[in-house]
Amino acid sequence: MKKLLAGIDFSADSSVVARQLIGVTVLVDGVGGRIVETEAYDRLDPASHTYAGMTPRNAAMFGAPGHAYVYRSYGIHWCLNFVCREAGHGAGVLIRAIEPLSGIESMRARRGVEAVRLLCSGPGRVCQALGVTHQHNRLALDAPPFALQAREEEFTVQAGPRIGISKAMETPWRFVLAGSPYLSKPMRVPAA
Repeated sequence: MKKLLAGIDFSADSSVVARQLIGVTVLVDGVGGRIVETEAYDRLDPASHTYAGMTPRNAAMFGAPGHAYVYRSYGIHWCLNFVCREAGHGAGVLIRAIEPLSGIESMRARRGVEAVRLLCSGPGRVCQALGVTHQHNRLALDAPPFALQAREEEFTVQAGPRIGISKAMETPWRFVLAGSPYLSKPMRVPAA
């Protein structure tokens, strides 16, 4: 059964959803912006939290598509994922970076930085700027405090290897809005 949000079928494979999320606007209590960087993860993927099965920490990823999975990375930063596929599968998309568009002053206050480019350029920064914590885990993305808005135009999307992981690094499931200055790290260009 399809789970459509912002024109995207969240019941599709995480790599499809991750690509389609580029250019979609995500808001949390009205604060947010355009998604410019994502990474896909699937239960068959050794880099995924769900690879070894369900645990109390990752249970949200086995839930219904179109919900949030929020976890703490290295015990420091919250990270926001959007659950994909059918319930019970264990797949999701990590929101790695957004272009700040709404609530910039709130983001600056939460992050303690002035430079707009640095407000949401990384998954931990995204959550801090948007005020996302474990309280948002398992919440539906189509109900407050979340709001997703469909792309208003088409964007050029680049795919490449994921970053910050130690397994399945070569899998090209990192997706970015080409040329965006708001990425967490520049996209590696393959050698010719």
